[in-house]
Amino acid sequence: MEFLEACTQIAREVRFAIRDLVGTDRGGDTVCMGADGTPTKEIDRVAEECVLSFLRDHALCRTVISEEAGRVDCDGEEGTIFLDPIDGTFNAVVGIPFFALSLAYAEKGEVIHGFVQDLSSGETFLATRGRGSFLDGKPISVSRVSRLDESAMSIYGRKFDPRRVMHVGQKVRRWRLLGASALELSYIGCGRIDGFIDIRGTLRVTDAAAGMLICTEAGGMVSDLEGRPLHFPDEVTIGRCMVATNGVLHHKVIEYLR
Repeated sequence: MEFLEACTQIAREVRFAIRDLVGTDRGGDTVCMGADGTPTKEIDRVAEECVLSFLRDHALCRTVISEEAGRVDCDGEEGTIFLDPIDGTFNAVVGIPFFALSLAYAEKGEVIHGFVQDLSSGETFLATRGRGSFLDGKPISVSRVSRLDESAMSIYGRKFDPRRVMHVGQKVRRWRLLGASALELSYIGCGRIDGFIDIRGTLRVTDAAAGMLICTEAGGMVSDLEGRPLHFPDEVTIGRCMVATNGVLHHKVIEYLR
């Protein structure tokens, strides 16, 4: 089964599986500790098992790396899938309609396909390396905003020192704190926001792999906080910081972060 076609079917099954858990106390029950070292909620568990069951049945890859289960062996001949079953778990649990399923397919260390679906609205972002990015089947591209004082940016930080972003924060016109990195990267890709800064140091490959491809294939740029290329290990216990922009603003954001 072709990967992106399979993702559409997986997303349909996940939305059905979690529909009675969104916005409920039961969905937010902690059931175990995930492989990434954070609590796994019931809604995470249900969504992940739904995806893993599908992948086992269809042998789409050799390995799955998932936020909750960690590394899972499958029967496929090649390829690795990076999975975040619910990106934005807090939003899903409290009923904020901004959370997503994120899947990325990689071969020989390179992400080839990215799939992010907003599980609330059903909007679907796709990208294939070298072939561009799409929202609900239509090509998308980043914004052309070139001035920080005209830009809208999202920031992600938990118990962080605000001095790191104070200088850039004084220049940006609008801040948004949305809480689901895969969707925020996809929003850069379609021009809804102009940038995304994650300074937690806990962003994992499962959070970012699909969204990064969607962002860059749409013309955006992604780096670490110093402007260097951003590389993730195939390991959910190791996190990174990130700057993603429409490309035009990137060096300006890095300069102010410094």
